[in-house]
Amino acid sequence: MRDLSELRKGIDDIDKNLVSLFEDRMALCEEVAEYKISNGRSVFDKERERQKIAEVSAMASNDFNREGIRELFEQLMSMSRKLQYKKLTERGAKGNLPFIAVDSLKKKDVRVVFQGVEGAYSEMALIKYFGEDTDRVNVETFRDAMHLIADGAADYGVLPIENSTAGIVSQNYDMLAEFENYIVGEVVVKIEHCLLGLPKSSLENIDTVYSHPQGLSQCARFLDAHRRMRQVEAENTAMAAQKVKEDNLFNQAAIASRHSAELYGLDILAENISLDDENFTRFIVVTNQRIFRKDAGKISISFLLPHERGALYRLIGHFIFNGLNMSKIESRPIPGRTWEYCFFVDFEGNLAESPVKNAIRGLREEAINLRILGNY
Repeated sequence: MRDLSELRKGIDDIDKNLVSLFEDRMALCEEVAEYKISNGRSVFDKERERQKIAEVSAMASNDFNREGIRELFEQLMSMSRKLQYKKLTERGAKGNLPFIAVDSLKKKDVRVVFQGVEGAYSEMALIKYFGEDTDRVNVETFRDAMHLIADGAADYGVLPIENSTAGIVSQNYDMLAEFENYIVGEVVVKIEHCLLGLPKSSLENIDTVYSHPQGLSQCARFLDAHRRMRQVEAENTAMAAQKVKEDNLFNQAAIASRHSAELYGLDILAENISLDDENFTRFIVVTNQRIFRKDAGKISISFLLPHERGALYRLIGHFIFNGLNMSKIESRPIPGRTWEYCFFVDFEGNLAESPVKNAIRGLREEAINLRILGNY
């Protein structure tokens, strides 16, 4: 048996050859890129890659090596494509990014829509982002809000997208992929749930509690300690507070914000009843205009994947190769298409930057139905 140091030296010698061969291959790939650019050819030739991988994997001597060769050449071809996308950007090819950069968003003399009634956390987010004097309109559902924005009846909308304890607002993710509306900003609001009742009511009298389902789940520990309280779901927390005010029953309470208590003239029977003191909701600011601020630093996209092995792995490679930091990835089932999913990705960057253009170009060619949801 050979000594370990001798074996390692043999591997080192082979690795030197591999590096040299890799650089020779990439030099040829550069020439391929120049040819494709000059002749208007697409970078991604899926059929050619399949044939090539089948040929080289068939040369392996056993099944283990066959799989290894397949994976190796998938990576080599992925690197080749990324080089070609980079060359396209260097040669001034802009790609299909019809977004207009603006210095700032218009916040005066605008109409902004939110879901719910006065006192909703969405309204609090709206005020935090646009200001107290903003012309605002409230609607019953998130879908109503998206329609108003898409139709131009509102300049902007403010919608919850995720909560730090309850997770994503799935229906709003789905509607981002459905509507031609775009994210231009975000705002984070701290959620401080209180139990609200009529003036002179007491905690001991309460047997029915209204709130949004997330409000109920986020206060599960408090509710578990008061099991006599029947839990009833409402469209949102402010609507729950409004109902308690209108019903005028001393046995009813709502889980809602301190702001809702002030707005509807209710007493705070118990405060800070959330499971987690650090409870935040992130809201997105949405418009029907394809615009982004010049200082924007976060991009949201959605896409579908071909139903084949390694598809997501290859697409994530575009972020790695271009030095882009992914901050979030979510998947949502596609209605009517069993076991197929739409992916949502947030990553750091600006649409005017070359690395972003490179990544978007590659994703657009290799994913299905890529959509830029916004740069903000």
